Amino acid sequence: MAFLKRLGYYMVGLAIGIVILTFLLKKKTTQTGTEFCYFPNCRVLKELRSKPLTYAPSIQELISSADIDTTDIKNLLREGDVKFSQSNTEATPCKEFVVEGTIKEKEASLLFKNCENATILESIAYSTD
Repeated sequence: MAFLKRLGYYMVGLAIGIVILTFLLKKKTTQTGTEFCYFPNCRVLKELRSKPLTYAPSIQELISSADIDTTDIKNLLREGDVKFSQSNTEATPCKEFVVEGTIKEKEASLLFKNCENATILESIAYSTD
């Protein structure tokens, strides 16, 4: 069999395999909500999203007065940036993470405590640019 003919069969098989894998992996991620997080920022945000979100008593008034709802905070937990230099990852019993992002078109920095059973929002600080 000529080399070009073998190469043609290989390419056809490879294309069919890629198409099948694309459909299988797409189906898996949409049905089960599976995410592939390999970087530290993605892994921390996924961990914070996976637990119920609660608010510290000191933050309750600020959230209601600033017109921030849980959708804004959950969106920040999906697209924000974890600032590891400002976070306390060694704290016990709850690790503390600073997440920066945009809320209502303002740059904000939120402090979350990652406890065993819940994610607690401790503070919100807006940048003054």
